[in-house]
Amino acid sequence: MSRTLNLGFAGTPEFAKVALEALLAAGYPVKLVLTQPDRPAGRGMKLTASPVKESALKHHIPVLQPVSLKKGEDGADALLQIRTACGGKPLDLLIVAAYGLILPQAVLDAPRLGCLNIHASLLPRWRGAAPIQRAIEAGDSSTGVCIMQMEAGLDTGPVRLTREIAIADDDTASTLHDKLAELGGRALVEALDALVMSKLPLSPQPEHGVTYAEKISKAEGLIDWQQPAMVLQRRLRAFDPFPGCHTQAGETAVKCFSPTLAPEAAPSAEAGTVLAIDAEGVVIQCGQGALRVGQMQRPGSRRGPAQAVAQALGLQPGQRLG
Repeated sequence: MSRTLNLGFAGTPEFAKVALEALLAAGYPVKLVLTQPDRPAGRGMKLTASPVKESALKHHIPVLQPVSLKKGEDGADALLQIRTACGGKPLDLLIVAAYGLILPQAVLDAPRLGCLNIHASLLPRWRGAAPIQRAIEAGDSSTGVCIMQMEAGLDTGPVRLTREIAIADDDTASTLHDKLAELGGRALVEALDALVMSKLPLSPQPEHGVTYAEKISKAEGLIDWQQPAMVLQRRLRAFDPFPGCHTQAGETAVKCFSPTLAPEAAPSAEAGTVLAIDAEGVVIQCGQGALRVGQMQRPGSRRGPAQAVAQALGLQPGQRLG
């Protein structure tokens, strides 16, 4: 198959890097990459390039890092380069994956065939910023990726291609992210191959079933042990690794990971009461049922077996968390 579409790529994190490298491995020419400006990272707060920028530089692809595409000289320059990237002619397509900047209409219209977005949900469910986390938190049994023709609305454009996968009972935001990143890369190449052969229809999103995946805030990580164990099990998985769910163990804020439903519930115990500590973790009474936490993390430390962390904190059965 002739993979001669001249592409631009706009993306920033690891999810987008996987898609970019799938395009390059398939032989699609990527003429230009847009990514967010370098950000301070790590304990030394050193300016660090995004995963997409690192990949683009490795493959000798020109990189633009505008602060905004709506205004400023760097935004105007990015628009000009999209319009002239192919010997003075516009790109055929701009691929967008977790870029992080709003694309104004002028950018959406600049490539010959518009802009395609990789979205990590089964649209119209979970439009917005955090579809992976919200799908786990809601207890969805499946999710997937959509290759969507972009328009001005928030993830409202017609869908070109959809691929679905199951959400495992132990999936976290991290593990599901990695599965969807790989699926997204494969789906993107599949969609472009179909587009070349004029076999990629546009399917408008239905008006029913629309939900929005609000951005995750750190405040959401505080564990309310009055909640049912099932609800907390999903939330701990959804917020792993960011922002992590935490509770108070005495004077110490402790993050909790690797949750499973525990049979040792004691309905007479107050929510937040430690029921047991063993090699499998720490069992905590919830508003309904009990939760076993397999890993914990103290401030300034790495996560480790919950039993060891509990012992270091001096936790005992009968104590209350929160």
